[in-house]
Order: sequence, then C-alpha cells, then structure tokens
Amino acid sequence: MSAGATTGVAEGQGLVKLTAKDFKGKVDPDWCPGCGDFGVLRSLQAVCAEMGLRPHEVITISGIGCSSNFPGFFNAYGMHTLHGRALAVATGVQMANHELTVVCTGGDGDGYGIGGNHFVHIARRNVNLTYLVMNNQIYGLTTGQVSPTSCDGMKTKSTPYGSVEMPVNPITSAIMNGATFVARAFSGDPKHMQSLIRQGIEHKGFALVDIFSPCVTFNHDNDYGFFKERVKRLEDEGHDPSDWKAACEKGLLWGDTIYTGLFFRKLAPSLDQLEPVLESGGPMAHRPLGITKEQSDRILKRMM
Repeated sequence: MSAGATTGVAEGQGLVKLTAKDFKGKVDPDWCPGCGDFGVLRSLQAVCAEMGLRPHEVITISGIGCSSNFPGFFNAYGMHTLHGRALAVATGVQMANHELTVVCTGGDGDGYGIGGNHFVHIARRNVNLTYLVMNNQIYGLTTGQVSPTSCDGMKTKSTPYGSVEMPVNPITSAIMNGATFVARAFSGDPKHMQSLIRQGIEHKGFALVDIFSPCVTFNHDNDYGFFKERVKRLEDEGHDPSDWKAACEKGLLWGDTIYTGLFFRKLAPSLDQLEPVLESGGPMAHRPLGITKEQSDRILKRMM
C-alpha cells in the first residue's frame, strides 16, 4: 500500500479510520519504567496507522531479549523466534509473501552478536524489510553483561574491570555490507525517530534503523542525559545520504557529537524483485502447493 493511503477497513460504503491504538497488542509491555523501547513501540504503532496499513498486512519478527518481546505488544502478525535468528526467519517470510510489510525488532546483542552473520547477509541480499534495533549497549534481559556495542572500558557484570573489546559499529557495517537504507534514531527524540521508521518502511530493500534505546536499569553510562548532550541530526547539517563516504565518516564519530538521522540511501533491486520465481503468480504463500492434500497432511503430521 502506498504512503499516505487512507487508513481503514471497509464498512458499508465508507472506511473505518485506524489509529495507533488499533496496533496495540493484547499484552501490556513488561519493560522497566523509562525503558527506551516504549518509545519505539509507540512510534511503530503510529507509523503503521499513518501509512494506511492494517494489522493483517504487517508482521513483526523478533529473536530473544528485552526488546524482542515486541511482537507480543503489537497488534499484527508476529513471530518470536530464536536468539539471533530473526533476520533469517524474516527473509523466509518476506520471500514467501512479499506483499506483507515485514518489520524485524530486536536488540544489539540479538542482532549484532549472535545474529551478526545474518545481519551481514541480509544486507548484501537487500531483502525488503525494516530492521529496528533497540540498541541499549548492554545485555538487559540477562541483567547487565557487556554487549557487542558496549563502549571500550565499560564496566558490567561480565567485565568488572572494563571491557577491552572494540565495539561493533552498526552504521558502517551495514553500509559496507550492502544495506540500501541506513539510519540511526534516538528514542528520546520521538518525532525524529518516527520519521526515520516511516522512511525505512517506505524504502524498497533492506532498511536498518539503529535506535539508541537507553536501558535505565543496567546501563547508567549511556543514559538519556548522555545522548541528549551529544546527539545531533544529520538533516540539520545538510548531509547527503547518497554519499557513502561521508555517511561512514559521520557514522564513525563517537564523542561530543553523535549523529542521528539518515546516513545512507540508494536505490537497488530487492531480493524479491530479482528472484525469477516471483516475477508472476503473486506471493508463494497464496499459490497452490503443487502436492495433494493427502501428501500435505502427511508432511504436517510428521512435523507436528
């Protein structure tokens, strides 16, 4: 559905307008009060309503972690998968039904740690989905261990004398591996974050939105105050998102200035556009199986 389409479902000759509340799940979030993930959830709910999407047209897929509980809090199709495997599952979902709006949600440990291999390959394949990474620079669900994006020297339960590892840089990693939309948001700047999420969903191809989502319980180094003093929007400086070199240079900065905004964007065919079997006939999920009902029943019985 195109951006700006009328939101709603048929009711007689009119339409019922949907709001962000219509994307609220039946389960209330169990995140710590003040967690940045609340803002991400509200933003995606608002974006889906603004874009004219309906719950049955959207699927959220996650791995494991605090932020990966997201599908349970969002009214749409959802899959809560294995640690680090959300992108792999999402690739299968998108290729099986490329008419769905596929949104992956997770954290820095799930996405850049155990899921780092999938992150590399989904970027180079340019799978048409949006990846919202709630980056709190800590393993929150397991109560405070160093994560792939934890800063050098950070003291955690697993690094009591300070981390000696160089952190992963999601922005430059995504660009170098072929991602066609790379952005960073801050949950303390909700309007900007909402705009970037919408741009990511509207983009045809793999869209990464790395989101600073402070953990108020286990990471007191990178809290809201830390980011509010340092975060600056790329848009305010006239950054050209087609310039990959400038995007990488700005993405590497980490000090008194930390940039948010759209770092890089380019147009390129997505995987579902390149796959010959999807050229005609509609989504695979809607096509005949090519086997008899008896055969499919036997397969399902064995699997179940």
